Amino acid sequence: MTANFPIYLLVMAGVTYLIRMLPLTIFRKEIKSTFVKSFLHYVPFAVLGAMTIPDVLYSTGDMRTAAVGLVAAVFLAWKGKSLLTVALAACAAVLAAQGILLLF
Repeated sequence: MTANFPIYLLVMAGVTYLIRMLPLTIFRKEIKSTFVKSFLHYVPFAVLGAMTIPDVLYSTGDMRTAAVGLVAAVFLAWKGKSLLTVALAACAAVLAAQGILLLF
């Protein structure tokens, strides 16, 4: 551990606190703009997608099989299937794609 560690820790704690505290102090009134409300409504989905999709594509070691699983999962989710069904079908699609690639 270096001598600068406590300084780094305090800076990270301060930045984390400010990120969470500033919106509460700046936006005290209810947001009336429908554009801003709709934008804020979709932010969690966009952030989750931005964090998840790259991990999905690099999870199997072969991007082709990961893409097969991703397409299967997106298709089944779009059709309204349950989370368990989507996850199991995506795993099965990846397994099948890896099996096919091993044959050739």
